[in-house]
Amino acid sequence: MSTSFSARTIPTPMMIGLTLAFTGVLLGFLLGGAFGLLEPAILAHLKASGEAVLATTYGGDVTKLDAVVDKSWTYMLRAHMHGGAIGSAALGAIGILLVTTGRGGIAQLSALAIGGGALIYPTFWLVTALAAPGLGGTGAAKDAYEWIAVPGAGLAILGMIGCLIALWTDRRTA
Repeated sequence: MSTSFSARTIPTPMMIGLTLAFTGVLLGFLLGGAFGLLEPAILAHLKASGEAVLATTYGGDVTKLDAVVDKSWTYMLRAHMHGGAIGSAALGAIGILLVTTGRGGIAQLSALAIGGGALIYPTFWLVTALAAPGLGGTGAAKDAYEWIAVPGAGLAILGMIGCLIALWTDRRTA
């Protein structure tokens, strides 16, 4: 069953998906700006959160702490890159759905899913980066915040698969 929409009508789930995807891109941009302006302060914050548990968590080993701070910085860069990349891919995919499909249920759910994943997944990397020095390592932080990563990545992947399905099953007729 085909549904006709005006060029200006965008179903609410697709608007929410677009908003989430744009917010993911914005997160990536804001992190990039913060890195340019505040890199020394961010690194100092990461180091200070690890130093607070240096004796108990790291056994006084500054070398271990420094390695975790370095890896945490890498995770912050991942948050920046994933926000921009997944967010941009989500915007493109949702835009293609708006142009080529009848905007049915699969297209709407896919837009919502990929938009959600575009914001949730980079948030996982950011939270993990900030928590890792205080938890004693990135492995511990990933384990602690896996509940953010799995739905974020899952939504992005399922959303993209749904986009592919919608392209072939919900073709626009007018």
